[in-house]
Amino acid sequence: MAIEKEYINEILSLNEYALDDRESEELEFKEQFSLAGLSDYYKSFAGFANNRGGYLVYGIQNSPRIPVGLRKKSLDQFKRIDPQRITRDLLEVFSTNIQWEQAEVKTDNKTFGVFRIHEATTKPIIAKKTDGRNQSIKDGEIYYRYAGRTQKIQYAELEAIIQGRIQETIDQWMDLMSKIAKIGPQNVTLFDTAKRSLETNDNTILTIDEKLMEKIELIKSEKFSMNDGEALEVVGDIRPIFGVIQEVKENLLTEYPFSATEVAKTVKDQLPEISRNKVWETIKNENMKNNEEYSVYNFRNKKQEDLYKETGKLPGGTPSIYNNKAIQFIIATLKNQEPTSQINDQNS
Repeated sequence: MAIEKEYINEILSLNEYALDDRESEELEFKEQFSLAGLSDYYKSFAGFANNRGGYLVYGIQNSPRIPVGLRKKSLDQFKRIDPQRITRDLLEVFSTNIQWEQAEVKTDNKTFGVFRIHEATTKPIIAKKTDGRNQSIKDGEIYYRYAGRTQKIQYAELEAIIQGRIQETIDQWMDLMSKIAKIGPQNVTLFDTAKRSLETNDNTILTIDEKLMEKIELIKSEKFSMNDGEALEVVGDIRPIFGVIQEVKENLLTEYPFSATEVAKTVKDQLPEISRNKVWETIKNENMKNNEEYSVYNFRNKKQEDLYKETGKLPGGTPSIYNNKAIQFIIATLKNQEPTSQINDQNS
């Protein structure tokens, strides 16, 4: 939402040469703007964001509050603001992104500089480092806009923010459970916005195209305005990546076509005296499951495979598949051993 210049003009209206509006939880005045004072202004940004948001207006004389406008030097510096620099500074100093806008407002032949700071969607915003420029912002501090001043947050306001986050989480879970109950768990697909993926009930994972995801993120960021009751259609194509994944899967099964049960059956066909349990024992003793010369794990989906590569921990119930070389190796190994008595067949 852009800065409402009509609202700023209303604030700047005079009542017997002084402003009608005083500084408040949502309004702060500064006489002139200076690029050298950005660090102090950032503290106000965080204070507003941790409350309900607000306006920082430059060009207001202090005591009495008279709208004098920005002097040429201050106006030139305000015009030279680099939005990327401010955004970069804020991200470097604070824990969460602060949304803000700037504008010049002209009235009665005077020009005023205005920052609008939006209420943070995730609170509290915390200083994650001490600002080395003038140290007005200190590591670990939380700033809050009170009536007429910005300062370190007090207990009551911090407790309200914490309880608000807890209640928001509870409300989100309740809303989600209510929707799942209406839809039915069997019809639910999970959308992981961080990983750009959709996961269905059968563990199928689809990856969302980056350009399509940008449109979805735009809607999530609340920068996409729409009227109540309107619906949005987000359109995209299924990309060739899915065919590639299927092809890789098919190639894997071509190279390793045998399940453990099929391996045991084939071995027994050639060595009838060998029990199935003896086949499992050979696979284990020769560490064949961890040797791609003979065997690979047949993960149910890419998520399981990525988790195994990252942690080395094999998801429970992940089967191994084997090639013909594995069968020949087991037969050769067992032929070199002394015959053993039959053992009851068991599954590995």
